Amino acid sequence: MRRTPKDTEAGARKVSRRGFVLGGAMAAFAAVLTARMRYMQVDQADQFRLLADENRINIRLIPPSRGLVYDRNGVILAENEQNYRVVMVKEDAGDVDEVLERLQKIIKLPTEELEKVKNEIDRRSPFVPVTVADRLSWQAFSEVAVNAPALPGVSPEVGQSRIYPLDQDFAHIVGYVGPVSDYDLSEGYLSEDEDPVLQIPKFQVGKTGVEARMEHDLRGQAGTRRIEVNAQGRVMRELDRIEGVAGDNIQLTIDSALQNYIQVRLGEESASAVVMDCDSGDILGIASAPSFDPNKFVRGISVPDYRDLLENDHRPLSNKTVQGAYPPGSTFKMVVALAALEDGVIDQEETIFCGGYKELGQRRFHCWRRGGHGKLSLTGALEQSCDVYFYEIAERVGIEKITAMARRLGLGTRHDLPLSAVVEGLTPTKAWKRENRDADWLIGDTLNAGIGQGFVLASPLQLAVMTSRIATGRALLPRLIKSVNAEEIVQEPSLLDIDPSHLAYVREGMWAVTNGRNGSARSSRVVADGMELAGKTGTSQVRNITAAERARGVTSNDDLPWNRRDHALFVSYAPYDRPKVACSVVVEHGGGGSAVAAPIARDIVLQALYGGTPPLDAYPTSQRGTIRTRQEELPLRDPSSYSGGRIRA
Repeated sequence: MRRTPKDTEAGARKVSRRGFVLGGAMAAFAAVLTARMRYMQVDQADQFRLLADENRINIRLIPPSRGLVYDRNGVILAENEQNYRVVMVKEDAGDVDEVLERLQKIIKLPTEELEKVKNEIDRRSPFVPVTVADRLSWQAFSEVAVNAPALPGVSPEVGQSRIYPLDQDFAHIVGYVGPVSDYDLSEGYLSEDEDPVLQIPKFQVGKTGVEARMEHDLRGQAGTRRIEVNAQGRVMRELDRIEGVAGDNIQLTIDSALQNYIQVRLGEESASAVVMDCDSGDILGIASAPSFDPNKFVRGISVPDYRDLLENDHRPLSNKTVQGAYPPGSTFKMVVALAALEDGVIDQEETIFCGGYKELGQRRFHCWRRGGHGKLSLTGALEQSCDVYFYEIAERVGIEKITAMARRLGLGTRHDLPLSAVVEGLTPTKAWKRENRDADWLIGDTLNAGIGQGFVLASPLQLAVMTSRIATGRALLPRLIKSVNAEEIVQEPSLLDIDPSHLAYVREGMWAVTNGRNGSARSSRVVADGMELAGKTGTSQVRNITAAERARGVTSNDDLPWNRRDHALFVSYAPYDRPKVACSVVVEHGGGGSAVAAPIARDIVLQALYGGTPPLDAYPTSQRGTIRTRQEELPLRDPSSYSGGRIRA
């Protein structure tokens, strides 16, 4: 087929259009390429010059600032301080041993610590920074920074470390922090998957007390920073930073001045005390003695110091207020009395004769007074702490109803406080003995429980809760956290399901204990108008008294080794007619509750009521000289030390 001139002209026009489109596309591509080359070679010349020198970008985590802990008045209990440290990244260091050898010429690294660092570097991922030394002086820190070019992979950093300005006063409450351990991770307490910041070596987390139980609130969220490092691992510059979120600040219900007084008043005894607010359930003071300095654990406690704590028979590491479970002794008699009154097996006026013992089969259950008390009503039995009276009413009411009343008053319950190892105590039942002792419940078990011995166990915290409930008629719950980030935690207690008249009868007996003519704690009464103290003494045995010993006379506590003496207990509240505070005191192996625990509790209650040192006229005239001397000689913390760390506006 022949092409006409017309067809040839149309084809030429078509080729010209294709060529134009193709040429335009090529020109556009060349323009983009030119612009990109200009951007990379001119605008970003410095950036790529550095990269050409084998620089690279690293992303580092920024540990969050840990939340602070305050007392109820804003006094700081746990804060953060600057910590100068040196870290190493294995993949940037090259020859780790050589770099550490150079570093050792600049700062002192003990051989054992150096071995730990090497092991840690081997265990960790090559890109994870490992802390080589911390808590350096400014001089040592500066020397490392100056010599950084000769120390590949080594970086001086400024971090934070925990400090407890009131040290021993709050060791058992606030607790302390320490590096994340394999145990923490293996037990499920912490998870690296949950928070990558836990992979940072020597990152501090709560180990005990509020620090541990409120860890997730206090920890905060980590930030990140992008840094540029050269081939030697030296940081060239910071490219980007995203700040972390600080942990929540926590305010406790504790009054730090009262806490210090309690701690000092307990002195060198192996003892504990709890003070509760009868309006709110706030714990105003909760002290265990002896105590320890938590700052030593944060900084790394020495082996001799730790051994001294472990081998001390007064157990300073144990928080006795919530971890200690003791036979409550005669402080349990209020529980038995209320159970009997509620069950209708006794009334306030009924008298029971005490001849010094109660016979059950071939066995005698003795009263603490060998010759007996004679006829006693409920008030008199509480006033003089007669054992036979409570043997009798315990047998009448039975263990099941006694235990039910005990639990209603807060015993046998694990109260939800952010403290370590809070015990449940023990309020036994027939089923409990079958399950745990493979034996039937005996009437003798009930009689022993009737005076707070046998299987019954309670903590000082539980005894304070029991006392506050009897004093107020409300089911008060102990509260230790006042607020988190200024948001107050509020709780509304309900009324106890106990006849108010029965509670009033028991309160009268408690008043008689400290104010009655025959009161077992009369010497610890308060004579100031409107401040009358109501209480109950308790002495719990830690050894069996044989019939032979009872026949020749029970051995005095003073003549026994310390660890075989009775525990001394006292529970109380004040003022009697308008309760404001409730208090429990337990002195391990202290002897008699009236002689040892009651004076301590009386002093603590007055300190709480007056908000400081009470006037001497609150005490009986005959005791004022001794009290004045004690007030002057107690090594209390200087009040000015509380002013520097208050909550900042």
